Amino acid sequence: MRQSEINFTVELDNDNVPDKIYWDATDNPNEGLNDTKGVSIAVWDHYHHNTLKIDLWTKDMEVGDMKRFMIEIMGGIASTVRTATNDAAMADDIDNLCRTLSKRVEAEFRAENQAGK
Repeated sequence: MRQSEINFTVELDNDNVPDKIYWDATDNPNEGLNDTKGVSIAVWDHYHHNTLKIDLWTKDMEVGDMKRFMIEIMGGIASTVRTATNDAAMADDIDNLCRTLSKRVEAEFRAENQAGK
């Protein structure tokens, strides 16, 4: 039997806020640790029929990037729902929400850039 591992290393500041996040995986095509500004991990707890979730981001991750990250995660969920369950209606609903949220984030970005001029 083959095994694969995914590892995360989180450096915390004195207030236990993530300063740096690194990850590595057995099947990672890049050698060594890779840095990232955010990670979201979800695990299905089949005993309690709910999700255990860890969301971490570094203190220098921008709010706009955080919002885009969440939208990207939801888009991935739509793809997974479509492939794993063949539930096109649910996947389409999630995709539509992602489009709506993307438009909102882009409008916020434009407004911020206009205000900064």
